[in-house]
Amino acid sequence: MKTRGNIMKVLVIWRLLTVGGVNAGWRNRSIYFKKHGIDTEFLYTTDHGGLHIMEDVAPVYLTKDEQEIIKIIQYNNYDAIIVVDTGAAFKWIKKAKYQGPVLVEARTPELIKLRPHLKSFRGIEPKAIIVPSHYQKRLVSILTDGIPIHVIYNGIDTSFYRALAYEEINLNSDPILPNGKKIIGWIGRLDKRKNWQMLLEVAKLMKNQRDDIEFWVIGGAQSVQREEFAAKWQEEQLTDIVKWFPVIPYQQMPHVYAKIRQSGGCTLATTKTESFGNTFIESMVCGVPVVASNMMPVTELVVHGEHGLLFRGQNVEDAVKQLRTILDDPILHEQMSTAAIERVHEKFAIEVVAEQYVHLLKKIGRMATPMR
Repeated sequence: MKTRGNIMKVLVIWRLLTVGGVNAGWRNRSIYFKKHGIDTEFLYTTDHGGLHIMEDVAPVYLTKDEQEIIKIIQYNNYDAIIVVDTGAAFKWIKKAKYQGPVLVEARTPELIKLRPHLKSFRGIEPKAIIVPSHYQKRLVSILTDGIPIHVIYNGIDTSFYRALAYEEINLNSDPILPNGKKIIGWIGRLDKRKNWQMLLEVAKLMKNQRDDIEFWVIGGAQSVQREEFAAKWQEEQLTDIVKWFPVIPYQQMPHVYAKIRQSGGCTLATTKTESFGNTFIESMVCGVPVVASNMMPVTELVVHGEHGLLFRGQNVEDAVKQLRTILDDPILHEQMSTAAIERVHEKFAIEVVAEQYVHLLKKIGRMATPMR
C-alpha cells in the first residue's frame, strides 16, 4: 500500500447528506480515524441539511455530476473507497479506473430497498461488506455471496453524549421541563418505518389512565409525513399530553435526554425495523432507560430488564405496561439508568468500535496491491 508518511486516505461515498445516524456515526469515526493516521473525505450527491455536521471534521464533496465525481476519484489517490448504500458508485469507480480496495457498507434495514445497492458491483470486487448489527448481517447474507461480512457497531462520542449533572442542564432551552410530570421521549423522523401512529395510540391510552405524563416528540421538521402527523395529533386531541419539537439543535440533545432522566422518564421507540438504532445508545449513555419492540437488532443494544423494557411486536397495551413499570418504580429506573450508561461505554463508545474499523482498513490496505 502506498502511504504518505503512513497516512492512509479514504473516500466515503453516500447519496444522502442527512442529519441522521449514518452521518453522525461517520462524523465520530472520521475524528477517531484522524488520530490513527487515516484521513477521511466524503462524497455526497444530495444535501438534506447535514452539511453542518460534517464540514468541520473532513473535506466534503457535494455533486451529482458524473464527470466531476470521476475526477475526484482519479485525482485524490485514495488508499480505499467505502460505498454506503449507493449502487451508482460502482459505475463511477469503474469509469475512474480505480484499482484500490473497495469496501461496502450496507445500512438500509429493508431488503427491498437494500437490494438495488448490492445487486451489481459492475465488475468491482469489494474486499468486505460492513454492517452495523448481526441482524443486518443476516439480511445482507441473503443478497450476497462470497464476500466477507463484518459487524461493526455504530459508535457514540461519550464525551458529548453523557449523563449531565443537574447543574449542567440547560433548563431554559426547549423543551422546558414541566412540574410534576414524567417525560416519555420519542426521537426521530416522522415516517412509516418509525411508526408515529403507534406513539399516538400509546399516548391516547395513557391519557385516559393518568395525568402525570408528558410525551416529547423530538424531530420531524423535514419528514415526509409531518403534515399527516400534525393532523392526526390535533384530531385525536393529544396536543395537551404530546408536545412536538420539530427542530432541536444537535448540541442540545444531551440536555433533552438529561431532562427526561431528571423527570424519572424514559424514551419510547415504536420503530418497525432498524439496521442499528443510534437514538437507543444516545438515550442509554445519557442514563435514560429505553422502551422498544422486542426484535433484532434492538435486542443487541438493549437487554430486557437491564437497560430498559421490551414489548411484544407493535402491541400498544404491552408497550403501556412496560412504560408504567419503569415510570412507577424509581429504584428500577435508577438501576437501569446506571446499567445503560455502563453498557454503552463498554460496547458502543467510539474508541471501542472505531478501533475495529481502523484494524480492518489497515489490514485491507496491507493486502491491497502495491502497484497503483
